[in-house]
Parts: sequence; C-alpha cells; structure tokens
Amino acid sequence: MTAPFPLHFDDLEVGLELLSGARTVTETDLVQFAMLSGDWNRIHVDAEYASGTEFGQRVVHGVCSLAIMGGLIFAAGWFTTTVEALLGFDELRFRTPLFVGDTVHCRFTVVELRETSTGRGLVKRRLELLNQRGETVLETISPILIARKADNAL
Repeated sequence: MTAPFPLHFDDLEVGLELLSGARTVTETDLVQFAMLSGDWNRIHVDAEYASGTEFGQRVVHGVCSLAIMGGLIFAAGWFTTTVEALLGFDELRFRTPLFVGDTVHCRFTVVELRETSTGRGLVKRRLELLNQRGETVLETISPILIARKADNAL
C-alpha cells in the first residue's frame, strides 16, 4: 500500500490486506468489560469455576474481543478521519476462545467495493482477530462507508 493514511475509498482495491499492530489482553481488560457490560458470567470472572471447564481458565467475553479489534483498527490509523459509518457485522463468528495474556492483531481484507446510489463509498471488509498462535479468535464481514477523495476537496 503506497497511499498515505488515512485511506479513502479511492485508495482501496478488492483483495487489499492490512495488518494492525498487536496488543496483549490484560486482566484489567476483562474486569473493565465485565463492569461496563454487566456480564459477570462465571466463565469470565470466576477463576476457580473456569478451571473446571473445557477451557481450563477464564474466557474473555466475545464482545470484548470485538471491541478490542475495533481499537486495533483505530490505532492502525487506516481510516481515522475517513470512515463515515459502521453499517454492521455480518456472519460474526467466535472461533477460538480469547484468554488473558493472549496477544492479538487484526487482519483487514477488502472483499467488495461499490459506490452507493448517493455516490458514497461502501467497503465490505473481512475482519479477523488473530492470536499469537495465528488462530482466528473471531471473524466477520463488516460493511462501512468511507469518504471519497472528492468529499474532502476544498
């Protein structure tokens, strides 16, 4: 990718793949998400209980992993001033549990580009959150609206 960040709709092509930086999931992440969401399910917050499950330890909330991925995308700077709207998450799947201490990064792949009836740039992207072993923690198809270069012209 030779275009500087932030990227516009006009900079993208189908098949473009971007990789974010990584971050390690912390105990604080898990606890603060439980506090924010009100989800105190024992599989997330009770170490003794979780040790007796098939996972052998507490599992970070799936929706927390989605939020972490959103933060990785923002931190990458790809679309800091050009994203206009998040339109949803399609085919969202949690594939592998996320644990405290896992280090994750995001793979962003453009799967479809089209101009809307109003001339806006619609980007359908495949998002994957990958752990330090290269396992897919979650994956989804997520459409967003991205500004076109003409939208930012003076």
